[in-house]
Amino acid sequence: MTSFLGRLLTSSALIAAGTSVAHAQMSEDMVRIGVLTDMSGIYSDLAGDGAVEAVRMAVEDFGGEVNGAPIDVVVYDHLNQADVAAAKAREWFDVEGVDMITDLSNSGAALAVAGVAREMERHIIVNGSSNIGITNDVCSPYAVHWAYDAYSLANGTGRAVVEAGGLEWFFLTVDFAFGIGLEEQVTGVVEDAGGEVLGSARHPLGTTDFSSYMLQAQSSGAEIVGIASTGGDAINAINAAAEFGITQDQTLAALLLWLNDIHSIGLEAAGGLQLTNGWYWDMNEESREFANRYFERVGMMPNMSQAGNYSATMHYLKAIETAGTDDPDAVSQAMRSTPISDFFTDDGYIREDGRMMHDMYLWKVKTPEQSEYDWDYLEAVSTIPAEEAFQPLDQSTCYLVTGEEG
Repeated sequence: MTSFLGRLLTSSALIAAGTSVAHAQMSEDMVRIGVLTDMSGIYSDLAGDGAVEAVRMAVEDFGGEVNGAPIDVVVYDHLNQADVAAAKAREWFDVEGVDMITDLSNSGAALAVAGVAREMERHIIVNGSSNIGITNDVCSPYAVHWAYDAYSLANGTGRAVVEAGGLEWFFLTVDFAFGIGLEEQVTGVVEDAGGEVLGSARHPLGTTDFSSYMLQAQSSGAEIVGIASTGGDAINAINAAAEFGITQDQTLAALLLWLNDIHSIGLEAAGGLQLTNGWYWDMNEESREFANRYFERVGMMPNMSQAGNYSATMHYLKAIETAGTDDPDAVSQAMRSTPISDFFTDDGYIREDGRMMHDMYLWKVKTPEQSEYDWDYLEAVSTIPAEEAFQPLDQSTCYLVTGEEG
């Protein structure tokens, strides 16, 4: 890879030139954004059509073009397979002129595509997966991790449960990069607090029968059963825990619970659960305005990842406008030097490792009696400042931070 510093100087010059060179600097007279997501599998409700619509809303609100070039949105279902995602990313970048890929639900898919983006020097913005490798071992000037990650979840829900006295844990973990990474992060929080992990049971993606895993959780005797999964897996696990009477003697800790999950489970079963999210549709007037427009198109309120796709797409397009070009290095510089202030965050910024820094929030699911209107599901517990929510830079393995490129 050529020197990023050298290209950064060139990028800065392009930005300084501004929009006077705009149209001449746009490759193929088109900006193409790819939404690479789960359209048909277990995470399709969390990402899928909702992610696509959020990106399209951002493009429409931006005006449909940038620096005189039209903006096109293309979509592909990665089927929750890392090799499929990587192959499509390579084709999009190399053949179809895609400038930026977003969403990237499924951590295995996101990590694979991050490697392609680093090699091919093209942009990705990750909203739908949590693995912190995006801003560590596979980081690059072209990868940004936007909405949340495993570290922030562990320092939200995990730490809150530990501080409340839940020191003996057993994990029900989905057996791929997302679940394993989340289990590792929360294990660190538990052990740092003097607690103990008594064991874990790892289940395949898309598990419907949790009976054997529930028996293992019960026999462990752990105070806390950590659900290190999400989407349909988390819903099935929580419902199975209710059927097996787990919550009579043990406490569930859902480490990544989405608004969509709560809607599916219902407040009767989910009420009282704590969760960490970076955004909630009903948190302020700006978020409600976006969410209501989104609801008119999709028929459900957006979750933090879908909202993040809108926010990230707008920031990317603003960076192209600022740079006067879609040159990846110039856009990278503009993205990292421009603060982020919108309905998603009012004081966000992109750190050198690609982590978009913003506050995270601990929420509690309302009971049916507390909910006053449709989709009124969460009440705020506490704010986790960005510098506490995300991995400190001195723990980073990203070569842009350490100066040691692997």
